[in-house]
Amino acid sequence: MRLRSGLVILGAVVMLLAGRLVQLQGLQPTASADQGVQRTQVITIPALRGAVLDRNGNPLAVSQLARNVYAEPTTIAKAVCQPTALLACTPAAIAAKVAPLLGLVTADVTTKLSSGRSFVYLKRGVDPALAQQVIDLRLPGIGQETTTVRTHPSGSLAAAVLGYTDIDGVGKAGIESAFNSVLAGTPGKTVARHDAYGRVIPTGTDSHVDPIDGKDVQLTIDQDLQWYAQDLLAKQVQATEAKNGTIVVMDVKTGEVLAFASAPTFDPDHVKAGDPVAMNGLPGIAQVYEPGSVNKVITAAAALQRGIVTPSTVIDVPSSLRVSNKVLHDAEKHGDEHLTFTGVLAKSSNIGTVKVAQQVGAQALYDTMRSFGFGSKSGIGLPADSRGLLPKPADWSGTSIANIPIGQGVSTTVLQVASVYATIANNGVRVQPSIVKAERDSAGHPIAVPAPPTRRVISTQVATEIRQMLESAVSEQGTAPLAAVAGYRVSGKTGTAQRVATDGSRSGYYDGTYTSSFVGMAPADAPRFVVAVVLQGTGKRGYFGGQVAAPLFSKVMGFALRSYAVPPTGTVAPRFQLVAP
Repeated sequence: MRLRSGLVILGAVVMLLAGRLVQLQGLQPTASADQGVQRTQVITIPALRGAVLDRNGNPLAVSQLARNVYAEPTTIAKAVCQPTALLACTPAAIAAKVAPLLGLVTADVTTKLSSGRSFVYLKRGVDPALAQQVIDLRLPGIGQETTTVRTHPSGSLAAAVLGYTDIDGVGKAGIESAFNSVLAGTPGKTVARHDAYGRVIPTGTDSHVDPIDGKDVQLTIDQDLQWYAQDLLAKQVQATEAKNGTIVVMDVKTGEVLAFASAPTFDPDHVKAGDPVAMNGLPGIAQVYEPGSVNKVITAAAALQRGIVTPSTVIDVPSSLRVSNKVLHDAEKHGDEHLTFTGVLAKSSNIGTVKVAQQVGAQALYDTMRSFGFGSKSGIGLPADSRGLLPKPADWSGTSIANIPIGQGVSTTVLQVASVYATIANNGVRVQPSIVKAERDSAGHPIAVPAPPTRRVISTQVATEIRQMLESAVSEQGTAPLAAVAGYRVSGKTGTAQRVATDGSRSGYYDGTYTSSFVGMAPADAPRFVVAVVLQGTGKRGYFGGQVAAPLFSKVMGFALRSYAVPPTGTVAPRFQLVAP
């Protein structure tokens, strides 16, 4: 009996040892083998994307290193759990540990880990410290890779100008798209050996090429002026229930855009798929509209340049004017009037402007508009820069001479209009608008961009006459006394135009809303800045340009003049007669 008992015990021990051997060799081969596996892998090292800076070096868009946390579901499927170990190796168990750290839904992570795919991202753009917490769990099939994320220190400031990058760091709009090759840099690579947890084994590195970081791009934008304009614009769009709005501030001597505000805007750190505000480009160059009465300065320039009128020429302005099959009226009803040409511009008379345009003629008016930049891209170098629509004289109808001179039947962008007034402010010389001041190399040294092209459009004398005439528009007798800036002489012009519908069934007809605008310059006798304010889709709470756009002009222009310490000239504006004796 004792021998039998001994044999039984011996047999049990042998069976136990055999079972453990089977467990080691059969039930856990993947877990044990994976822990010793080393794999050679080519790792791309992303280049750090260059920053976008304002004119004073303040960062508007920057990149920083981050991590992408990924999984290899096929590796997880091969893993075999050790009952006595703390290691989680089933999709559900791994998901239960990873999801809470990454802020993900556990069930969603489980689905990804069970997909049978060789590679899936769990979360991209993760903070490196957080990603390391995940890696420190030592879970099979879970790894990380280095990447970069784009952030914007000032939030949505100048978002439409900057554009945005996609999840792979590629620029998709604005500066990010136009200068993608400059900002992107060149990735590096490392050929290295990894353990089962995706960790690099330093002694196993075979080769390494450092990435070359992208260059910085410095804009002409002034961060403070941009913020001020953007804040005012957003509040006014909301107050007037407008569809959208744009403010452009330009330096008339250099053509530099100091502010380019848009409302509504978007968060470039979190761009939603299909967001039209983010996807459609910078509204001030991508969206075209009928400019309305701000276009009358081009008609004036064409007439003055050809000696057809002078500022004091008397124009008979009847209560209505028939042109072909159209009867034209002014915004305010009146009887027969006798206005000087200055009065026609100051009071924004449609009839007076058209009567002068008829003397100028279609071809000369078209040539002048082309010379000012209508019908051509602005040249600012950003995506979606529209040419607008400027029909050739051969395509004009019988009523075109009554429409185009007053800003109907022609489509422009806000920047095109701002450039027209900047040309007048710059004594008749057009400077192509620019928004990039320089590129900067890795050491921070500036690489200047070529100077923008210039051309003379009208004579200095004509430009001076128009500026003086436009001062009358800002007087109590004009259409925009609310555009005045205390202590400074201001020239400018209002615009109030019906908006053309684009909703399909009504396309081509006016939709009952308005484009309200004011564009002007200061100091009027020695202009430094031009400010263009355009609100689209007004009408519910005021729509005259002198009411809803001129006050914004006054505030933004005043802020710009004070910020750049531009002193008042101290001269007195000449007084023009608006109504003939």
